[in-house]
Amino acid sequence: MNLNNSVTRTRIKICGLKSVQDALLVSHCGADSIGLVFHRKSPRFVELEMAAQIREQIPAFVTVTALFMDDSSELIKQVIEQVKPDCLQFHGNETVESCERWSLPYIKAIPMGSVSDANDYARAYPTAQGFLLDSNVTGRQGGSGDTFDWSKIPSTFQYPLILAGGLNPQNVAEAVSQVHPWAVDVSSGVEKLKAVKDPDLIRQFCKEVFRVDCQQ
Repeated sequence: MNLNNSVTRTRIKICGLKSVQDALLVSHCGADSIGLVFHRKSPRFVELEMAAQIREQIPAFVTVTALFMDDSSELIKQVIEQVKPDCLQFHGNETVESCERWSLPYIKAIPMGSVSDANDYARAYPTAQGFLLDSNVTGRQGGSGDTFDWSKIPSTFQYPLILAGGLNPQNVAEAVSQVHPWAVDVSSGVEKLKAVKDPDLIRQFCKEVFRVDCQQ
């Protein structure tokens, strides 16, 4: 059974949060998960101390996803110990062994800007609990605000699909209608200034997802 085709409620993940205030706003708007970026070169990098505060304040049933990109084992261990994320997300060239060694659910990002067959890529990570399809190319960070050609997603893709890459309040309804993803992931699409989340855009994004779900 293709899990994505049977989705009746699209999950929402808002990524790149850097404050308790933003995390609470996202939670109250109906997001299912928040993404905290621990790759230091990212403009959305969050310090461990702030991440731990966010974790303490997040209400029940909202999960915390920790994002990495070819980061050290020492950093990942620190994050797990101090922040206690529910899920890990890997955006680099991590092997399946390095992803699964932490005994936590993990998501692997697929850089659709350079991957020709998402199914082939996904098969290399059989223990992943989902795959985030982003618009970047291998070795580049996400959060660019660019979309990719959604028709590149194989109709036979049967893994939990998290659609990312250039989503915003204006196009997310079309994305959900066309792709039927398990979840959508947004970062720059709810920012007016780089790495600064905008409350109105967050509300609009979530409302658009809820609206299109009700129409399907």
